[in-house]
Amino acid sequence: MLANEQVVDGQCERCKSEVDQKDLEQWFFKITKYAQRLLDDMELLESWPERVKVMQRNWIGRSEGARIDFKVEATGGTLPVFTTRPDTVFGVTFMAIAPEHPLIRRLVEGKPNAREVLDFCARIRRQSAIERASEESEKEGIDTGSFLINPVNGDRVPLWVTNYALMEYGTGAVMAVPAHDQRDFMFARKYGLPVKVVICPRGGSIDAAGMTESFTEEGVMANSGRFDGTGNVEGIKAVADWLGKQGIGGPTVSYKLRDWLISRQRYWGAPIPVVYCESCGIVPVPYSDLPVMLPIDVKFTGRGKNPLAYSEEFMRASCPRCGGPGRRETDTMDTFVCSSWYYLRFISPHETRQPFSTEDVNRWLPVDQYIGGVEHAILHLMYARFFTKALYDIGLVGFKEPFRNLFTQGMITKESKFCRNCLTYKSPEKTGENGECPDCGKPTEGKIDKMSKSQKNVVDPQSLIDRFGSDTLRLYTLFIGPPAKDSEWQDRAVIGPHAFKNRLWETAEKNRALFNEPPPEGPPDLRKAYADLRRKTHQTLAKVTADIERSFHFNTAIAASMELLNEIRGIDPSDANAFERQAYAESIRILVTVLAPFAPHVCEEINEVFFGGTGSIFLGGWPSASAEAAADEEVVLVVQVNGKVRARIRVPAGLEEADLTAKALADPNVARHVEGRAVARTVFVRGKLINFFLK
Repeated sequence: MLANEQVVDGQCERCKSEVDQKDLEQWFFKITKYAQRLLDDMELLESWPERVKVMQRNWIGRSEGARIDFKVEATGGTLPVFTTRPDTVFGVTFMAIAPEHPLIRRLVEGKPNAREVLDFCARIRRQSAIERASEESEKEGIDTGSFLINPVNGDRVPLWVTNYALMEYGTGAVMAVPAHDQRDFMFARKYGLPVKVVICPRGGSIDAAGMTESFTEEGVMANSGRFDGTGNVEGIKAVADWLGKQGIGGPTVSYKLRDWLISRQRYWGAPIPVVYCESCGIVPVPYSDLPVMLPIDVKFTGRGKNPLAYSEEFMRASCPRCGGPGRRETDTMDTFVCSSWYYLRFISPHETRQPFSTEDVNRWLPVDQYIGGVEHAILHLMYARFFTKALYDIGLVGFKEPFRNLFTQGMITKESKFCRNCLTYKSPEKTGENGECPDCGKPTEGKIDKMSKSQKNVVDPQSLIDRFGSDTLRLYTLFIGPPAKDSEWQDRAVIGPHAFKNRLWETAEKNRALFNEPPPEGPPDLRKAYADLRRKTHQTLAKVTADIERSFHFNTAIAASMELLNEIRGIDPSDANAFERQAYAESIRILVTVLAPFAPHVCEEINEVFFGGTGSIFLGGWPSASAEAAADEEVVLVVQVNGKVRARIRVPAGLEEADLTAKALADPNVARHVEGRAVARTVFVRGKLINFFLK
């Protein structure tokens, strides 16, 4: 059994199979009460990816508009409608209601077309929400035979069930104004329903009979009683306020967000702690009797019913209120419930009297850095935010948001082969030379998709570890691409990191004698190659440190380390003096140290075998980059004249502005564009740019 949010476009979110929907009596969390706070508090999420916040805003779906109460002719009750266009209410010619709406069964009961209407509803409910809501898709509907009374003008309008009215939006009913909404217009023309113009262009009119599409531009209200001649933009607020004064609606805000259905008809999951008593009704389990534990001796019958329903030990319970016989709720909670507060439990894992210690969580939380996939943006992450706010309201936590910083990693994709004959995915490694299916011999089609057991495109890490070692697998996985982006796995590409790891070992082994030399005394005496190597080493150290600490760009950190190893291997220290040998050894030591988080095994071995380390390399501390050693001797200076690039010149780093100005003006191309004109103003960005603005 799936919750509404686990069904996407009529399909199971995981296996993509078609889903039949049914109505059940189930339990919900009232997350809608927090809809606006979930939106407002996004201001606190400064270090969250913007796309995650956009996804949450769209899922919450805030719309400003008006509620209008239409009278149901058959029952005398009201059917409230939410609309963002109350200025068009005088043009309603029919009402569109979602096939899931509970009012339908009551209205058609006993009518000759009841079976036809209910069958239509069942068929439409199996369509995807995107297909139903699209303006381009075919509009379908059926007349219920019932009527509503428009409260603003007394018009009697028929009630139709349509495929484009969605229970997830507003109240599940749409006031249909064909003249000013394209979906309503297409539906009205198909079924011969009236079209009534109530918004006209300024200074013009519209013939409803001759319309070929709806009029949705701004204009003035017409055929709208007291509002005739009012600009329709102003009319939106005016009509909404008037509805409120008349007691037939008024300004309101609607959200697409629906209350969180937590009931699951399955054994695993936290029990819902209530007892059903014939005398007292639904009674919550008292705090002293929590937690309710799942039974261990359940039997999975395969009869489509929760195994808890067959456990007499679990089902039998005394009513906490009157002491009489009762039965427990057999629904268990959605697993998202547990993942919404698990980080709080981590702070108090041994607490037995309560879920967590408020004092401890307020000391250690909120979480400084949270890492997870973007696929959790609108379920797990929003639910965790909701839980935190609810707990904040009752005083159990002292913060409003659970995670200060959020990083969403990309997915690892891999090619799989699909056989249309077998209707299954095959591993590319098992297909023939020309990609033929290993089972039937038919051609297969290649597809790049995220790694998944169902796609048969997962990689067994053990086989790669057995062949190349775990460090190679770690290096390749981290080097494959930017961590926030999807990256495609290529088995052959593992060879590169493996060769890099081997070259690192060879370099350390070849120069093992350098690591035990005492440091020389006196001022450094380095030839250019060794000075450049020392500069490159400290620049690499600074970059790797920044990539790890601030951006999670492990791929660029490893790439910089590879560049440094190439620089090291490009120098032969056999004729080096003591200072140069010291600089060369320092470069290898720093390289091994910064690589240790990515390839810990080989780096620990090098530290012990070649460096003479007696403890873990991780206990030696992280080295600090020397700004002086990392400073470039020369920089490339961009020279502009009136904002246009005229030259790029190499100049000594740290050169004063006056000297830089002289060198820049001496460049032939710059001199040609300045010749005969005075410089009015100079903009100077040290080490990067100088811009001359001429009179």
